[in-house]
Amino acid sequence: MTDLLARCAQLVDIPSVSRHEAEIVDFLEGELGGLAWLAVERVGHNLVARTDLGRQHRLVLAGHVDTVPPNGNERARMDGDVCWGLGSCDMKSGCAVILELARAVAEPAVDVTYVFYECEEIGAEFNGLSRLFAERPDLLAADAAVLCEPTGARIEAGCQGTLHLEVILAGERAHSARPWMGRNAIHRLAPMLERCASYEGRRPVLDGCEFREALQVVSVEGGVAGNVVPDRATVVLNHRYAPDRSGEDAVRHLREVLGDAVDQSGGDTVRLADNAEGARPNLTHPLLAALSARAPQPPVAKLGWTDVAFFAARGVPAVNFGPGDPSLAHAAAERVERSQMETVYAALGSLLRTGT
Repeated sequence: MTDLLARCAQLVDIPSVSRHEAEIVDFLEGELGGLAWLAVERVGHNLVARTDLGRQHRLVLAGHVDTVPPNGNERARMDGDVCWGLGSCDMKSGCAVILELARAVAEPAVDVTYVFYECEEIGAEFNGLSRLFAERPDLLAADAAVLCEPTGARIEAGCQGTLHLEVILAGERAHSARPWMGRNAIHRLAPMLERCASYEGRRPVLDGCEFREALQVVSVEGGVAGNVVPDRATVVLNHRYAPDRSGEDAVRHLREVLGDAVDQSGGDTVRLADNAEGARPNLTHPLLAALSARAPQPPVAKLGWTDVAFFAARGVPAVNFGPGDPSLAHAAAERVERSQMETVYAALGSLLRTGT
């Protein structure tokens, strides 16, 4: 087996900030294109390598090749069993694992689709998975998927949904020396802010994983001048909701929470800025159950939103499982440990070789 940590360092040394992935995808294509057991196709800067052995099940192993901009950590640095550098954690270590599995397992017990995709670190509309699902959904057809995002070598199952709601409260301008002649829109925020601050989200348990809903005010704007009663106050709310709710259910719930703190008949406006539904864990799927049995720790819920939702929306159960401490992602001190790479490689390799 190739030294996984050295392979990670090799990938780190190929710059691939979002929208500049051509060089690393060229490299990966060169590594996989000559393997007889893989059919390799490229769509833009997305590379898909597939076996076609007629197996009962097909598993996707996917990882994004782009990184955030560098922060003095452009080059890999090896220190014993640790690789430091941009993308080492998020997620070139995961990509290194996928690459080495594709090269090493010529006769998997399940058909495998290895996916290396672009532009995960920027807007969802640029995400390589979105492009593949739009242009070549046949390449991503599968029974289950594993995204090798950094999880500390622990399965993070499903993911929560996320939405942003913009609320504009109306008031009436007046001179601040005569405030009784107006209506202060900023003061009207108080009941809404109190409801958000005291919000206690549900904690549903799905497939043994506890999700945790949350509601946060993430932006407040208002004010005209130092001597004017403001006639407008804008607040943006971010609601993280468990995947047993639909996006519509989550919006309905949030409107119930706000209640009479918002008076649309009196001129207040509410706008849904975005809404990305979550993904159920689906750990009962045979492939994901078999992977869970091989993982060193029990699965936990993914509280953030991740690309597993792209697969779940199309009926493909998916989990995150990869090396690297996710709290180090995007940090100047980004790094990954050899042991976590080897743990993930062993678990996925065993699954590919046995299928159960």
